[in-house]
Amino acid sequence: MVTEEWSKFKSGSDIRGTAVDSEKEPLDLTDEKVKAFASAFVVWLSEKTGKSPEKLVIAVGHDSRISAPRLKADVLESFVNSGAKVFDCGLASTPSMFMTTQEKITDTDGALQLTASHHPYNKNGLKFFTKDGGLEGSDISTIIEYASEGKVPALKQGSVEKIDFMKTYSESLVNKVRNACGTEKPLKGFKIVVDAGNGAGGFYVERVLKPLGADTSGSQFLEPDGMFPNHIPNPENKTAMAAICKCVKDNKADLGLIFDTDVDRAGAVFADGEEINRNRLIALISAILLEEHPGSTIVTDSVTSDGLNEFITLRGGVHHRFKRGYKNVINEAIRLNKEGTYCPLAIETSGHAALKENYFLDDGAYLVTRLIIKAAQLKKEGKDLKYLIKDLKMPLEEGEIRLGFFEKDFKSYGMKMIEELTDYSKKQAGFTIAPSNYEGIRVSLDESNGDGWFLVRMSVHDPIVPINIESNQKGGVKKIAEKLYCFMNNYSGLDLSNLKKFINLED
Repeated sequence: MVTEEWSKFKSGSDIRGTAVDSEKEPLDLTDEKVKAFASAFVVWLSEKTGKSPEKLVIAVGHDSRISAPRLKADVLESFVNSGAKVFDCGLASTPSMFMTTQEKITDTDGALQLTASHHPYNKNGLKFFTKDGGLEGSDISTIIEYASEGKVPALKQGSVEKIDFMKTYSESLVNKVRNACGTEKPLKGFKIVVDAGNGAGGFYVERVLKPLGADTSGSQFLEPDGMFPNHIPNPENKTAMAAICKCVKDNKADLGLIFDTDVDRAGAVFADGEEINRNRLIALISAILLEEHPGSTIVTDSVTSDGLNEFITLRGGVHHRFKRGYKNVINEAIRLNKEGTYCPLAIETSGHAALKENYFLDDGAYLVTRLIIKAAQLKKEGKDLKYLIKDLKMPLEEGEIRLGFFEKDFKSYGMKMIEELTDYSKKQAGFTIAPSNYEGIRVSLDESNGDGWFLVRMSVHDPIVPINIESNQKGGVKKIAEKLYCFMNNYSGLDLSNLKKFINLED
């Protein structure tokens, strides 16, 4: 049985921990733990591929975190001691590490990226890939189990070769744009600014946009700095989005792009400073793909708006809302395709977007490259990207509230509350329960009850009940929240303090 000492490092389909020591959070992702996880991955990969460890080829990359050099040294030591051939890719994006398994120049059996996505500077983690894609949560559980048991390959001498794989990866994006647009410099006349948040995304300016002819002057925070001194590298973060919106307006740019730390997520900004994020981002890439694949299915997470559903439907597409969690969304799209339902896109409101044409890899750089191709094509018609979503209906108000628990068995308690909320909603006039919902409960409300909807669900990983609310009337979100409070106030095991603050009912 895996003890808490080891199991705590599991974070969905990643391994994650504290990699920088501090008084508030002591170091737990130690050299010993990192080496154990790396060795366990070799054992697991050897079993999966049927190759002995000394026959394996593995790539290693990292984002800009200050703990990256230490963790990389540990990983390289473990891999080399297993006899594997290792490509040290240095500073790299997470999606590029998967691509090492697909490109002939590397043809790796597996890859490892050292990253903790948008989390604070003191965090880091290990994210693994094979030729089939990112690992599942069950695979991570096995690797952690092997690490806790001290499973290591027999000691042999492997090798390390430093390579600039980001050059290969970037060239593939450049060639994609040129082939789609039919010209060497399709972005000539475009001003595009990038905010990399001091993560790994700065390459997109020098290696993708400039070779395509774009004016990138005014781009900001491109230099890697693992302390993230300017803002959190996260397209969902309000400060980060405000920074790129200001950058676009200050520089009179045609388009703004923003990446998270390891570039598996992205957001964008129109020339007028309006965010292309969440529902707008999903609508934009959906519009592009539905033109190319009429009648196809778009898989999103559960918190997308009614306006987006209408937008996709009006274009002849099918909107398939599924569970939160980017792996859940991606796996659902893969399942639908296998069953004969054509689905070109799996996308979460967080900015994780995976296209069927790109191995269903969530890749922020690939996503914005697709947007750029369309922008170049539309410019020839005297239009811009905003034209594609001019009819997207956005809610007047929206909000998210996260409730904690006082109850130890929070999962059972939370699920019981949601079941009883479902029964309650069935009996309320003006409440309509969504006919197809894959997590929690989603309810639409008529004009007398707030003219909107709410979704109450359990968090994928944490002891949290997130509540998402949208409304088409002024004060509607608060009105809907008040109705939920009236129901939830009967549950002493729920921490309702955030809900009280939201509706101004603080004690």
